[in-house]
Amino acid sequence: MTTSPLIDAQSLAARLRSADCVVVDCRFTLTAPAAGRAAYERGHIPGARYAHLDDDLARRPSAAEGRHPLPEAARFAATLGAWGVAADSTVVAYDEGTGAIAARLWWLLRWLGHERCAVLDGGFAAWQAAHLPIEQETPNWTARRYEPRRLGTAGTVVTTRELAQRQAAGDLLVDARAAPRYRGEQEPIDPVAGHVPGARNRPFSTNVTATSRFRSPAELRAELTELLAGRDATRLIAMCGSGVTACHLLLAMEHAGLRGARLYDGSWSEWIRDPARPIKTGAEP
Repeated sequence: MTTSPLIDAQSLAARLRSADCVVVDCRFTLTAPAAGRAAYERGHIPGARYAHLDDDLARRPSAAEGRHPLPEAARFAATLGAWGVAADSTVVAYDEGTGAIAARLWWLLRWLGHERCAVLDGGFAAWQAAHLPIEQETPNWTARRYEPRRLGTAGTVVTTRELAQRQAAGDLLVDARAAPRYRGEQEPIDPVAGHVPGARNRPFSTNVTATSRFRSPAELRAELTELLAGRDATRLIAMCGSGVTACHLLLAMEHAGLRGARLYDGSWSEWIRDPARPIKTGAEP
């Protein structure tokens, strides 16, 4: 498999019969948490398992945490094993189209040191557009014991406690939410609107075309290099509302050949848990 973090529908179709290929359906709607599984049951890529954002790709938050804290590494490794993933498996994640949810699974795999993973470019919509087969039955597979290569967050995650120090040291915080949410003009999910002072805005939707396909590596690299303003890619910290669509920015950076950026996993929904933390509105960082 190519080292690209993306795979197109035809290439995935050619790999489906490979014993080492595990496909995971990540469709999910924040406002209707049961909708993704219902869509999976109506039809999915043959052999696909289903991953629920709240149950499988996150854990229940404490009062001080954001909406989608990272799952415990050992529990997530057990989930992968239950899906039949082994250390040599190639895992392909997909969602409805943009990769906004699938990127979370891709990032979690990389968090555990699993390099053989990709996101289906264009998602289930691209699969359907290519007139490729769909099944409704829940497939059978053999559970396996998954041994992660890494169980730590060092170098991959920035916590709320560390954030101000990292910003003071010159790291670039980039908020992947839509511009109206960043500016504080609307907030449909969290109880407080605005953004973390100093954060720049780059909506995750700018990473894809009107057909939900990722833009070319060259285009993204040019824009992201300009955003970095001379910094190394490792100095970028991605955030969003709860640490999910921020992974889409990290995927776009990988696609552009810019590796090593980190995730502020608590993101906006954790930042606002403490009313003493500063909040900014408007278009300026």
